[in-house]
Amino acid sequence: MPEAAAAPTDDSPATWPDDAAESAFRAEARERGEAVTPPAASEVPEVVDPKSLPPLDSLVQRIPPQVRDTLEDLFRARFVKVDQIPAKALKG
Repeated sequence: MPEAAAAPTDDSPATWPDDAAESAFRAEARERGEAVTPPAASEVPEVVDPKSLPPLDSLVQRIPPQVRDTLEDLFRARFVKVDQIPAKALKG
C-alpha cells in the first residue's frame, strides 16, 4: 500500500502523490470494483449566455423565508449574482 503524504504545514506547499503511488491507488480501486476513470461529462453546454439566466431576485424569492433567515443567521449568506457552474466542476 502506498505511503500517505505528510500533512502540509502552513509554510510548505501541498505535495501530490507521484506516478507510482497514483498507479498503485488506481490498481487497488480496480480490484475493489471501483471506477477509476471520471464519469463522462453530461451534454450540458459549457458556455451559457448570462442574459438567458433568471434574475437574482426571482431565484432568491423561491427560497422559503425561514431558510433565508437561517442562512443569514448561520452563514451571513448574501446572494449577489446568478452564474452557471460548468458541468466539469460538479461531482458526478
